[in-house]
Amino acid sequence: MEIGIVGLPNVGKSTLFNAITEAGAECANYPFCTIEPNVGIVPVPDNRLNILAKMENPQKIIPATIKFVDIAGLVKGASKGEGLGNKFLSHIREVDAIMNVVRCFEDANITHVEGSIDPVRDIEIITLELILSDLEVIEKRMAKTSKIAKNDKNFAFELCVLEKIKETLEAGKPVRTINFNEDERIFVNQLMLLTSKPVMYAANISEDDLIAGVENNYVKKVKEYANKENSEVIVISAKIEEELSNLSDDEKNELLSEYGLKEPGLNNIIRHGYSLLGLITFFTAGPKEVRAWTIKNGTKAPQAAGKIHSDFEKGFIRAEIVSFNDLVKVGSQVAAKEKGLMRLEGKDYIMQDGDVVVFRFNV
Repeated sequence: MEIGIVGLPNVGKSTLFNAITEAGAECANYPFCTIEPNVGIVPVPDNRLNILAKMENPQKIIPATIKFVDIAGLVKGASKGEGLGNKFLSHIREVDAIMNVVRCFEDANITHVEGSIDPVRDIEIITLELILSDLEVIEKRMAKTSKIAKNDKNFAFELCVLEKIKETLEAGKPVRTINFNEDERIFVNQLMLLTSKPVMYAANISEDDLIAGVENNYVKKVKEYANKENSEVIVISAKIEEELSNLSDDEKNELLSEYGLKEPGLNNIIRHGYSLLGLITFFTAGPKEVRAWTIKNGTKAPQAAGKIHSDFEKGFIRAEIVSFNDLVKVGSQVAAKEKGLMRLEGKDYIMQDGDVVVFRFNV
């Protein structure tokens, strides 16, 4: 699953991305790396993995991961190909969700492409470019669909959905604000519209504001805007995060203590990104490996097994499952079996976040 990082020039987007990729590369238990100059894979912070590792003392510990893509090149007119607009839009089309970084601090030494600090305006610039791009896609699709909709019920249905989308976009609202039924949603997903993707906002504040713990007026405005579309806002100082990402664990803990922080803000971003994508985690745990696996919320047991290996899904027999909380109470999987806390689940079982599972299969 991929999250695209977007933002206007000089808002702290690249600084934040550098912090994210450095944080991933520093993890010793997993080969985190920057796949390309603009792509980084980072672990999803989850203390449950450490607790399971203490129980099993495994040879390997493998966390769940999430991919961040640094999307560059946005200026006004991107939807018409201005600047690196076409590249910018094509990269967004490929990601699953968007993190929009906005600048919420004053600094005379760092110019802003729009000449002043106004995070809501910055959000609206990006949103408008995405809306204009989607509108062009919808109008082209409608031109083709309308010719055959009169004699085909399926195309008549599609045209009705397209008209609903067009009306919303022309009102300056993203597609994600529309409530679709299940059939409509299936069709809309095929369109790969930019404004249908879930969004969270990263409000980049100064080092002083973070230390003071005061929410400035810029952040308040971003939150007011985000509340209207039910989006999350994560307050972060990209400068501090980049500094933290280059430190050893001991140095990092010391600096966090100085700032009065419990953990790096990146952990919050990664967790929110995981949630934004509708993901949950299940675990496999044994002496060879303790591992976190990522699946979509609502995934059934055979499909979850398929994440490990396709043979597990094809030959699925059952899943032996104990919830993480129950496992912690009794201290081991053996004790969980003895106390009847390990359940046998079949093909229709919907996986729950924190399930610790052994899949039984036969191929």
